[in-house]
Amino acid sequence: MTDPNDQIREILKKAYQIEVDGYTFYSLAADKSAKPAVQELFEKLAKDESEHKTYLREVMGRYEAEGAGAFVVDRRDPQVKAFTDAIFTQKFKEQAHGAAFELGALSVGMQLETNAIAHFSAAAEAASEREVQEFYRFLAQWERGHFEALQALHALVRADFWEQGGFAPF
Repeated sequence: MTDPNDQIREILKKAYQIEVDGYTFYSLAADKSAKPAVQELFEKLAKDESEHKTYLREVMGRYEAEGAGAFVVDRRDPQVKAFTDAIFTQKFKEQAHGAAFELGALSVGMQLETNAIAHFSAAAEAASEREVQEFYRFLAQWERGHFEALQALHALVRADFWEQGGFAPF
């Protein structure tokens, strides 16, 4: 039988790796994009992933000493509306016009966020302690905010991209 403490450690390690992967991808996407508003979007996502890494590192550090109590932490509101409002600017819409690279990067970002949501949701279902379950659900919600913002941007850029490519109204 697997030790529940080992399972929690493995889930936290995987969660940390998810944030590292997200940070790496969003940083590369920001560097690659030639459009300042799009760069700003990916830089913001990279910054959020970096904050998630720090947050998880703190929880991991306390887990050995506190056990499930380490998961009773300040749960910042993901502030999805503020995040979405900040990136849904006219400047972004103009600069993302017909942006093939950005469309692909948004697709990959959505997949990263989908994977993170699935990981944290499954971890919540598998956890036996209420504090741990709630913590994992919170992390899934945090990532869901990113996913929803990326999905909305993807739809905007995709519609424009298809129209420019002569695929409209399909």
